[in-house]
Amino acid sequence: MNETGSESERMAVAAPGTSTALICLHGPLRKLAGGGAEHRMEGSTVVELLRGLEERYPELRGWILDERGRIRRHINVFVGGEQGEERTAVRSGDRVEVLPAITGG
Repeated sequence: MNETGSESERMAVAAPGTSTALICLHGPLRKLAGGGAEHRMEGSTVVELLRGLEERYPELRGWILDERGRIRRHINVFVGGEQGEERTAVRSGDRVEVLPAITGG
């Protein structure tokens, strides 16, 4: 597992009403998040997790969420293997995959 951040960030205990989930970044998003593929974050919905990730890694701002806080069209998010959206609930231990769409010509 390739986690970034301090030990206290990775081992943080979720506050009541929030969950600690594992966000897995793929493709060029990894580089924008300090080179790490996996990041433990707290939140109760997908958008809370993604906003927290943007706060921790400002270089990610605008790449996953747009200016309205919506997941960009070219980004796919899966929670526990199922397609997710901004308001999808997240439970402790969930794996949240963030994948940029593959395009080509």
